[in-house]
Amino acid sequence: MKLQQLRYIWEVAHHDLNVSATANSLYTSQPGISKQIRLLEDELGIEVFARSGKHLTRVTPAGQVVINLAGEMLRTAENIKRVAQEFSNEKRGGLVLATTHTQARYILPAVISQFMEKYPNVTLSLKQGTPPQIAQMVADGEADLAIATESIASTNDLVTFPCYQWNRCILVPKDHPLAQVKKLSLEQLADYPLVTYITGFTGRAKVDEAFGNANLTPRIVFTAADSDVIKTYVRLGVGVGIVAHMAADTRDDDLVVLDASHLFEPSITRLGIRRGTFMRGYLYHFIEKLAAHLDRDTVDQALAAGNRQEVEQMFEGLQLPLR
Repeated sequence: MKLQQLRYIWEVAHHDLNVSATANSLYTSQPGISKQIRLLEDELGIEVFARSGKHLTRVTPAGQVVINLAGEMLRTAENIKRVAQEFSNEKRGGLVLATTHTQARYILPAVISQFMEKYPNVTLSLKQGTPPQIAQMVADGEADLAIATESIASTNDLVTFPCYQWNRCILVPKDHPLAQVKKLSLEQLADYPLVTYITGFTGRAKVDEAFGNANLTPRIVFTAADSDVIKTYVRLGVGVGIVAHMAADTRDDDLVVLDASHLFEPSITRLGIRRGTFMRGYLYHFIEKLAAHLDRDTVDQALAAGNRQEVEQMFEGLQLPLR
C-alpha cells in the first residue's frame, strides 16, 4: 500500500468520482490513477468504487471507511511535513486561507500585508466559498484556516474561535428618500425593495431574524454573495442595500451610508482550525494579527479542549473588537 494510492482514492472521491478532473488537479495521467486504484483494491480484496463499465458510479460502504481512514493518514503525513519544515526553516512554508468575499476584500488585506512583511518566504493562497464549503476545505486539509461568519462554529472537525463582531449599514443613492432620515426603522426599510446577501452568507440570518421579530416581511428583490455586487445594484436603483459596515468605504462617495447597528444584532466572525493540526509558528502570528486576543497560549488551550462547550466557556464575557 502506497501513500500515493491513498491520495488518489481520496482525491477521486472529492472530485465527484471524476478521474479525469482528479488527474488534471494532480498533474498526472488518468490511466495512471485508474491503475493505482485497481492495484490498491486488489491488495485490499475489496472494491473502493462501484463501476459501470469504465465509469465509477459510487463509493462502496467498505470504500467509504477506507477513504475516511486515508484522509486521516494524509493529514498525518501533512503534519509530519509541517514538523520537519518548522524545525528546518520556521519562516518558510505555505498558508492557505478559506474565507468569504467580504472577509477577503475588507478585513484580510491589512492582516495579510503585515504578515507578508514578517514572513516573505511563506506563500499565501486564498480560497473563497460558502461558509459550509470553507469549513469543509479545512476539515479535509485543503486549507489551514477558515474565516467566516455563518455556520463554521457547528462543524465538528474544527475548533473555532470568535475573532470580532460587526454590524450592518444601509446604502442608498444620494437622491433616495431614505438618504435624509436620521434614524432608520425596520418599518421604513420594509417599505422599499431590498438588496442584500444570499441566505447563509455574511450574517444574513440576523437580518431575517430582525424583520421576523418585528412581524415584518421585507421585499428582498436581489441577493448576492459579494458586497461589491450589492453596491452595483444599489447604484442601478434596484433597491436599498443592506451590507456589512466594513464593506462601506470612501470609494462609495456616490452613496449615502446610514447606520443600522440599532436595527440588527451584531454578527461574529470566527476562525476555524482542524483538530489535530500541527501549528507552525507563523500560523500563530497570523491568527494574533487577525484577532489580538487569540495569542499562542489561548489558541493552544482551545485546541487542547475536550469539546466545543469548553472552548466557548473560554471566551464567555469577552468583549470582542468591533469592525
